[in-house]
Amino acid sequence: MQFDPALQSNADNYKLLTNLVIPRPIAWVTSQSPSGVVNLAPFSFFNAVGSKPPYVVISIGKRDNGEPKDTAKNILSSSEFVVNMVTEDLFDAMNISAAAFPPDQSELEATHLETAPSVHVNTPRVAKAQVSLECKLFNSLALGDNTLFIGEVVMFHVADQLMGERSHVNGFAPLGRLGSPSVYCRTSDRFDIARVSYSGRLNMDEALGT
Repeated sequence: MQFDPALQSNADNYKLLTNLVIPRPIAWVTSQSPSGVVNLAPFSFFNAVGSKPPYVVISIGKRDNGEPKDTAKNILSSSEFVVNMVTEDLFDAMNISAAAFPPDQSELEATHLETAPSVHVNTPRVAKAQVSLECKLFNSLALGDNTLFIGEVVMFHVADQLMGERSHVNGFAPLGRLGSPSVYCRTSDRFDIARVSYSGRLNMDEALGT
């Protein structure tokens, strides 16, 4: 079947895109309002897009009434945010934080989570998160009803038990987002296969089993 986005509703395009581009990592973002309220919200239009220097991107849509979401307003105001990665023990808290809280209420209180101070930004991180990325806003770009935020990672926080030799990370199993509206996946089922180098057609054929 074929689907032309120009002939479909925005809702149908969203359903197709989010059910086909999977799995997507979840950015559980802490941001801070000018009055000091710490906001916590998950977004799955998120990924790493550069390493020299390290960059991540988050795309944030608008509220149903067309207003910017609190996270977007906070990032534009403070030029910083923290991405906290979601593991299975934090799923219930993450799910609660996805609700549309009023701007003057922190999701941290409802989820009974504590924060820990960041190093290079004023916005705190989630203390129980195994991995947090402190980010300074590099640029933002309007994409229709979404705003794309490019953040430069200025500090990595990684739980000690995850770190192996030569900066390898072991045993980290964040959750991923699958189809809308509420399908997720675990990342604990993995396989490791060496990358094929180009040294003649024989190697390629062997890799394909031919």
